[in-house]
Amino acid sequence: MHLLEDGRSIISIHKEYGIDHNQLWVLWQKYQELGPSSLKKTGHIKTDFALRRKIVLDIEEKRLSLRAASLKYGASPRRICTWLKLYRQHGWAALESIKKRGRPPGMGRPRKKSKPLTELERLRKENQELKTENALLKKVRALVEERNARLRAIGQEPSKN
Repeated sequence: MHLLEDGRSIISIHKEYGIDHNQLWVLWQKYQELGPSSLKKTGHIKTDFALRRKIVLDIEEKRLSLRAASLKYGASPRRICTWLKLYRQHGWAALESIKKRGRPPGMGRPRKKSKPLTELERLRKENQELKTENALLKKVRALVEERNARLRAIGQEPSKN
């Protein structure tokens, strides 16, 4: 912001530092309107259908620019552009059914049981783990033997490892 205050252009700063010129322009507008405190990183805004609809209507009906909408509502211009594209191609229903990103709940590691296992349960669990490990080792041995047989068939010596 100090470079812009000193008279440097957004394009020259974009070229020198590789900062997206649109994003730099939005930050400059925020800085001019709200001061240095507006540049502190904030969390992502959570948008529901009503807010997305309001933003799109402001842009479509009131001819608000992407940058102005971004400053007004706090959403990134790229995100707003995505909403506009969805609205223009598929209507309001597309804005209403935007999927949440990330892993769905309950897809993480299984939670550990709070009560300790009985001796029988512990032994069964250990037995299952050993059977799994044994099956894995058998598969590895079969793959190594298959590779060695292929090497012998083409006249190469299998490795001793």
